[in-house]
Amino acid sequence: MGAGTSPADPSASADGTSATPSRADAPGTGERTADGAAPDQAAARDGDAREGAGDGDGGTGTGPRPSRRFPSLTRDTARPEGGGRAASGDAPAPARQWPLLAVLCTAGIGLLIVAVDPFAEAFRVGTMLIGAALIGGAVLRLVVPSVGMLAVRSRFTDLVTYGLLGFLIVMLALVAQPKPWLDIPFLEQAVHFTIR
Repeated sequence: MGAGTSPADPSASADGTSATPSRADAPGTGERTADGAAPDQAAARDGDAREGAGDGDGGTGTGPRPSRRFPSLTRDTARPEGGGRAASGDAPAPARQWPLLAVLCTAGIGLLIVAVDPFAEAFRVGTMLIGAALIGGAVLRLVVPSVGMLAVRSRFTDLVTYGLLGFLIVMLALVAQPKPWLDIPFLEQAVHFTIR
């Protein structure tokens, strides 16, 4: 192949010449060892292995090859979808986390009502307020694109978790004895059947 021709040049492949020299033409590759490497390459590789044994690069001198597998031990977790700031970065910290604060404050008011017991049926109202806070968290997770630290896992997982827990807490508050606000006939029969 003459000067100025490239390996991709069709004229170079047409006349049977190769743009790259073969291994047999390369210096020091006349003899081969058992593993297929030339003696001088094998000696250089063995010398590198002895010198770089403590380097942590496997003794190849080129550094570790990147793996396409996921690491067995992760060093960081990805932010869940919608886990960005709920307000701009120049807003104060409470304003950036307003969805989480809204849910926590509502649940805290419900706990305070249950603890202080200021009126009749306060335990029921306070517990329903806690459940409503969780349901409100599920609605915020669905509607608001960025909810800050209210986003724990994927949007679907958070919706199911917040919504289901909130619904169950509200239902338990409604059917709590004595004098339940919601009467479910088959529930009483199921309780009597399991207790007997």
